[in-house]
Amino acid sequence: MNNVTVFGHFGEWIQGRLGPSGPVALITLACSPLRVTAPSGEALPFTADQLARFAAALGLDTLPGASRNFALGIGAGGSTATLVATARAAGYDGTPERLARACIAVEGATDPLMFDTPDQHLWASRSGKVLRTMPAPPRAAILGGLWGAPVCTDAQDQAFDDVSDLAEEWAAATEARDLPRVAALASDSARRCTARRGPPDPMADLARDLGALGMVRAHTGSARGLIFAPETIPPHGASALQEAGLEAILSFETGSP
Repeated sequence: MNNVTVFGHFGEWIQGRLGPSGPVALITLACSPLRVTAPSGEALPFTADQLARFAAALGLDTLPGASRNFALGIGAGGSTATLVATARAAGYDGTPERLARACIAVEGATDPLMFDTPDQHLWASRSGKVLRTMPAPPRAAILGGLWGAPVCTDAQDQAFDDVSDLAEEWAAATEARDLPRVAALASDSARRCTARRGPPDPMADLARDLGALGMVRAHTGSARGLIFAPETIPPHGASALQEAGLEAILSFETGSP
């Protein structure tokens, strides 16, 4: 067995449908503090039949356990990262595309965490396909936490706003390394999601009070965050989020210089 660590994500910069009847697509927000490690003695959160189909799809005989340092349902890719980690620990060394297809066969939806640069893809999460390769987001600091109960992804859920306009602008904003514009696009996606899907949260008020560039959220799940330029999170930021009712506060940097 190989010792493997797979990083999760912290919601999405953008998520929604590409056109009113188009596919659900997203740009993930990479988050290295959230991680899955394998092998471990912990049981996997899948049925025996699901694991057998997953192993067979990848030509593997057995799958080890894997441990997470975060809960399922927060919008951090826990189930995808678990599958990726256990496959690689068992010796899988094939393409990320094949691994994505195997994840889809188990989950019906998947995050792009099998790729080395998951935040550089406009990703069709219900089919496990890269729709477009994008520049990496500019370096940003994220201050966030969890708001409300966990919500696990339903692969049949199509109730998202059209974000084709945001996805189109994203490529230009990241190419220009324009963090304020990136934050504005992420904020717009978060607002659309909250208006359609809820629940209401205090992130817009916190962004204003703390001088954040914008906000992000898990479009399915409880992760919520504020976007800052690197090294500009206010010293009282974490306590402000906690006072507003968020839990499991964390801060990290993401993106590329």
